[in-house]
Amino acid sequence: MKAKKFDSDFDQGKDVTGALNLSKARRPKQQQKRVNVDFPTWMVESLDKEARRLGVTRQSIIKVWLAERLEQSASNQSVQTDSQQAGRR
Repeated sequence: MKAKKFDSDFDQGKDVTGALNLSKARRPKQQQKRVNVDFPTWMVESLDKEARRLGVTRQSIIKVWLAERLEQSASNQSVQTDSQQAGRR
């Protein structure tokens, strides 16, 4: 399939997955790496309680909360960098 046809079909909401070789598809920076972390018992109990409340696993809630915190931190650093650069002008 040529690129123009692919783009046109995609823009029209047609299924274009048949034109893709998904066997070699990769998600950048999404490879998994196992880490071991020791938490105090009270923290594990709190994580388990919140995970049950949300209907997810402990691992899922840890991943989501860490991702949110890292995104927030990156956003704050970006704002600080922008304001520092503006102050230099």
